[in-house]
Amino acid sequence: MESIALVTGGTRGLGLAVVEALAAEGATVILAGRRADAVRSQVEALRARGLDVSGVTLDVDDPASVRAAAAEVATRHDRLDILVNNAGILPEATSGGGEDGPRFVDADVLERTFRTNVFGPVSVIEELLPLLERSPAGRVVNVSTTMGSLTEQQNPDSPYYGLVVPAYQASKAALNAVTVSLAKHLAGTRVKVTSVCPGWVQTDLAPGNREHAPTTPAEAAESVVRAARLPDDAPSGTFLSASGPVAW
Repeated sequence: MESIALVTGGTRGLGLAVVEALAAEGATVILAGRRADAVRSQVEALRARGLDVSGVTLDVDDPASVRAAAAEVATRHDRLDILVNNAGILPEATSGGGEDGPRFVDADVLERTFRTNVFGPVSVIEELLPLLERSPAGRVVNVSTTMGSLTEQQNPDSPYYGLVVPAYQASKAALNAVTVSLAKHLAGTRVKVTSVCPGWVQTDLAPGNREHAPTTPAEAAESVVRAARLPDDAPSGTFLSASGPVAW
């Protein structure tokens, strides 16, 4: 039985690479994005390559959009096997600094970041959980980052120690907490939940990524797909990267 997967933020970058990788493995993939034209364009391109991909307009910042998308998925399919919460933002990368900037963090930027990176995935999970619970092996993958690891942030020897983007880091730490809580909530079911750090990826998330990041979207997608294909005997509620477990 082929898997049915949904990937948020699927129109570009890592999300698009995950859509391609899952579809190439034979999954039926729903590419979700907030712009209908971008969703349609990417779906047409992927289907032209023979991949089983359909689209749905889904803005994780808009609860009504999430509900409508979930209803549409339920109409098309009787279950969902894989949910990849990939949509995310890093507005601190382009927010103002200097004398006129915030001393520590802009409260509006913090709110915006949490709305997309935390409230969005929670809303998507809540609406799609009934379909995931119908799967013989449901998998939820929350795309996180080692930058959100409290252990790494406090370790002077960590390469992440010097990075200070508090809104983004706090949002990903919160998303990791959602992973742990959801895994406990689903204990005893067939649904497993994983946080994944894909690494520093060549995407538009932050300026300079395409020029300096060492990891291509296709390479980063491998870690996400591994979590989406987690074996039945694997633990739920873990934090993984390409090199293995990540400390919370």
